[in-house]
Amino acid sequence: MTVAAPPGIRVLAFDPRWREAFAALNIEWLEHWFVVEDYDREVLGHPEKYILAHGGHILFAIDGEERALGTVALKHEGDGVYELTKMAVAPAARGLGVGRLLMDAALELYGTLGARELFLESSSRLGPALALYESVGFRHHPAPRAGSHYARADVHMIWQP
Repeated sequence: MTVAAPPGIRVLAFDPRWREAFAALNIEWLEHWFVVEDYDREVLGHPEKYILAHGGHILFAIDGEERALGTVALKHEGDGVYELTKMAVAPAARGLGVGRLLMDAALELYGTLGARELFLESSSRLGPALALYESVGFRHHPAPRAGSHYARADVHMIWQP
């Protein structure tokens, strides 16, 4: 899958050469805002096992030098339910539209899956991220979500475009 824009940046599906970037981008973001929970380390260290093997997808925003500038995942929870998760953008690429590009690509991909629900968990501390989610059709629902893996999650949203 390839989606173009901003200039020189494209979105590509998971490739093992970006496995370390998947973990590094997310760990940097988590350490900046919160703490890295054990569940995070397990999933980030083994994305093939926890995301891809169960019908999930990982996307990367890649620049012209083949560097991963950002990432997002669609984790299949079963029964046609997906979680939008592990979205992170490199500090130097923030504010360039990379997050929006990843979000648009993730929603486009989700639309091809024949799924019935897309949700996310977040934190009320992340105003710009919440504004992005709201702008594309995510709506707030009672939090925390039943079965949440994250101590930091006090926001639960479901995509309702």
